[in-house]
Amino acid sequence: METLAIVLGILVLFFGSIAAVTALVVVKTKRAIGRAAPQAKRAVEDVGIKARSLTRGGVHGRVAALRSEVRGALAASRRVLEAGAPRDPQLVEALGLLARLDSHAVELDAELRLLEREPDTSRVESRFTHAKERGERIVHLASSLRWAAQDRQHRFTDDDLARLGEECEAEAGALRHWAPAAVEADPLRKP
Repeated sequence: METLAIVLGILVLFFGSIAAVTALVVVKTKRAIGRAAPQAKRAVEDVGIKARSLTRGGVHGRVAALRSEVRGALAASRRVLEAGAPRDPQLVEALGLLARLDSHAVELDAELRLLEREPDTSRVESRFTHAKERGERIVHLASSLRWAAQDRQHRFTDDDLARLGEECEAEAGALRHWAPAAVEADPLRKP
């Protein structure tokens, strides 16, 4: 009877641990999908916009091209700033500015999405001029942040390389000028 209870206890523990591991895997998988889904959706949208900018003619194609350009400039700037932020705290501040710029880009993207679907070409043409100016300003500002971050990174790299070069030259000079080691007096040795 005791062996039956022990076997049942082992089976309960075995199936309980399987259920716990399964639940953990399900939760982790949902989180991973939740994080990857927006990125995948964004990538699909970007490809669709790029395709429309290349295949549609006229003002509708220019609207799609502007959407693609704004998204591309912001994404490139975000990548550069996020890559450098752990090493350079000043880039964290630039990321804050980029986030503010991104909110303007989201508003513009919504406006451009509506223009892209507008069937009246003359209406699209009249509104596109103002939207294009805003888009070009956003692209320029995002690019300026990216270029400044890249210049800053190159400057730090050049400065570090120059310091390293000076240290290597000093060490090489020290290695070339050697003197015989001073013979230490052995306390047990008599002169």
